[in-house]
Amino acid sequence: MAKFGSYLPLATMGGVQQALVGQELSEFLALFSVLGEPSYRARQAYHALYRRRCREIEDIASFPRSLRRRLAADYAAGLPDVAGRYDSADGAVRYLLRLADSKTVEAVFIPEARRDTLCISTQVGCPIDCKFCLTALMGLERNLSAGEIVGQVLALSREHGLEPRERPLNIVMMGMGEPLLNLDAVAKATRLLTDSDGVAIPARRITVSTSGLVPQIKAFAKLDPRPELAVSLNAADEETRRRIMPITAKYPLAELIEACREYPLGARERMTFEYVLLGGVNDSEADARALVRLLNGIRARVNLIALNPGPGIDFETPAPERVGAFQEIVRRSQPCFLRRPRGLDVYAACGQLKRTADC
Repeated sequence: MAKFGSYLPLATMGGVQQALVGQELSEFLALFSVLGEPSYRARQAYHALYRRRCREIEDIASFPRSLRRRLAADYAAGLPDVAGRYDSADGAVRYLLRLADSKTVEAVFIPEARRDTLCISTQVGCPIDCKFCLTALMGLERNLSAGEIVGQVLALSREHGLEPRERPLNIVMMGMGEPLLNLDAVAKATRLLTDSDGVAIPARRITVSTSGLVPQIKAFAKLDPRPELAVSLNAADEETRRRIMPITAKYPLAELIEACREYPLGARERMTFEYVLLGGVNDSEADARALVRLLNGIRARVNLIALNPGPGIDFETPAPERVGAFQEIVRRSQPCFLRRPRGLDVYAACGQLKRTADC
């Protein structure tokens, strides 16, 4: 097979097979043009990988065998391998996924009555160092590519027979990593996931969570298509937030809230704020009233998460009555929901993803 040069992102490099998953249709068209193949072959490949979720180029049945062999010599589909599966008693499933360089990330399948949700990762590890999160204990190993982000969705969809055109599928980029530190890959992954000729998940069903990186929030606001944004807030005062989220030292709470006030919401859109309740730290009725004041004037919703515990986390989960009192105060002013933990018994819940094997 000819080598295509640096102008083509699908070029073979150093004899290593390059992944096709993660490339947009225009890039497929460029590749197949260089191969001397008609454009409909590029569309067939795109459809096979993103809609039919083929694991191997050999599985593209619409291709003649000669073309499959020719393409497979230098290219691979690029889906991650399932290195571990951990089934929760409540139906959630945590997956350990192995990437092409043997790095691993985690993703979670969460079945619900009327829809399904996939929680996926955007980095291997995370550099933000939130003190209540197990992933923070890993540090950062590297960013994921757009293909590695989309590949998680395709792999778990294969495992569970998910069809976004037939049953609602939500994607939450709330697994390992800070998505806005990998914004280019997140933006490209979003384009691929929302493409009606491919995976076909509406942008409104994709949510990206951030710890509150102010410049990146402003850049995220300009994306098209743009997923929903969720801000991991977790405290209503500077001192507490800096204690549990050191990133606050770089992006103070006042600057973050101002960026949220300026964020261009659609007519039916709300800014989502996530708030992890830590016993005796940020869960008092006074904290709830402070949160109401902080969010005054923002069209928002608040998702409360009672701490999901784990080894190495020096905080406690608040009592249910304390969580209920907090919610009651906040929802007098803003929609406020308590997120029910899923997969606690297999370390699949929010803040628990750390490639834990002993469960």
